[in-house]
Formats: sequence, C-alpha cells, structure tokens
Amino acid sequence: MNHFEVFGLERRLDAAYRTLRDPIARIDYLVRLEEGRETKEGATDKPKAPPALLAEMFEIQEALAEAKSGGLDEPTRRTLAEQRERLLARQGEEEARLTGPLSAAWDTATPAGRPAILAAFKQALATRAYLRTVIEDLGQALGDGDEIVAHHRH
Repeated sequence: MNHFEVFGLERRLDAAYRTLRDPIARIDYLVRLEEGRETKEGATDKPKAPPALLAEMFEIQEALAEAKSGGLDEPTRRTLAEQRERLLARQGEEEARLTGPLSAAWDTATPAGRPAILAAFKQALATRAYLRTVIEDLGQALGDGDEIVAHHRH
C-alpha cells in the first residue's frame, strides 16, 4: 500500500470517528445510508426545510435586511438578539428531539415503521440546518457570530 492510499484510509477513519462522536452526524449518516445516498463528508444532497419554517425565517431575514440597510439602533439590536436566542432554543429542541424520542423510536421500530421515522429525521435535520443558518446570519449582523460553534452551512 502506498503513501497516498494510507493517507486516504486515515482520512476516512478520522471522518468515521468524528461521525461516531457526534449524535447528530450519526443520524445524518444514517439517513443518507438508508436512502442509498452518498455518505461521505461534504455530500451535497440536503433535505429541504418545511414550508412553514421557511415563511417564518423569511420574515426574520427581511427584518435583518432592513436593519442592515437602515443601521442597527439599540431597539432593533435587542429585537434581533431576542430572535436569535429564541432560534437557538428552538435549535436545541430539534437536537433533543433528534437524539431523544426520534432515535429511540428508530431503535425500536419495525421495518415497516422505519420510513416514517426516517422522514421525521429528515425534517428535523432540515429544520436544524435552516435554523443554524439564520442564527449565524443574526450573529454576524449583531457582531457576535463567533460565539456560536462554527458549523458548515446546509
């Protein structure tokens, strides 16, 4: 085995360990594996966020755009910070749902029940990813985006 092959195997092993340590990454991997999609890191096929969430986030993005164009006065800054905190709490709720009841349901599901749980996993992952994107946007606008653990955008 040459140096490049060994390096490639080391990278795959490192990626596998990262996935195993992160419960959300394990769920994402499981969804991709069950659907027969690419399972390597950086695969580009991402689930879509629910329409109701998109509409709600659109309103926040509009308020954010207005704040950026008109300047960030203290009342607007406070409102955006409150929205960001609310979204952070909601993101935590989605993560708890993924790693708690949905994971438990998957572990005990019959083969016939797994498609519904897989769909719930996909929706929760998409919701979490979209929330994270808007949270990052709010953090950047408020000038404190570095406080959030950096994740790649979905």
